Amino acid sequence: MSYSIGQLAKTADTGVETIRFYERRGLMPEPPRAASGYRRYPPGAADRLRFIRRAKQLGFTLDEITTLLGLQAGGERAEVKGIALAKLSEIEARLADLERMRAALQDMTRRCSGEGPVAGCPIIETLTDKEQHS
Repeated sequence: MSYSIGQLAKTADTGVETIRFYERRGLMPEPPRAASGYRRYPPGAADRLRFIRRAKQLGFTLDEITTLLGLQAGGERAEVKGIALAKLSEIEARLADLERMRAALQDMTRRCSGEGPVAGCPIIETLTDKEQHS
């Protein structure tokens, strides 16, 4: 069974324009055309779209997803694991940054009464303090 682009979009729970975008980026191979001239997508196309969506949800970039798709077609687990470990390291660094931001904001908001004029507000003073380092 093959799909029209609309059927594929519905089956994979994605948009038609998203499929076209992925084709332009090389994540989805351009499907063959039927005698009518319409593109017909093979059954595996929906699985590929779901793979792309899940990888995006995990934070992989389109370039990384392209690499993973290539490895899925024929590569080594070590390469796949290396990409996943690099992504994990990137996410852990972002989480550490978010933790520092949260701690700084908690401190600033704890020190501010939220009442009175802005002059002397610890939040404003912290943000304008030239001695503070990020």
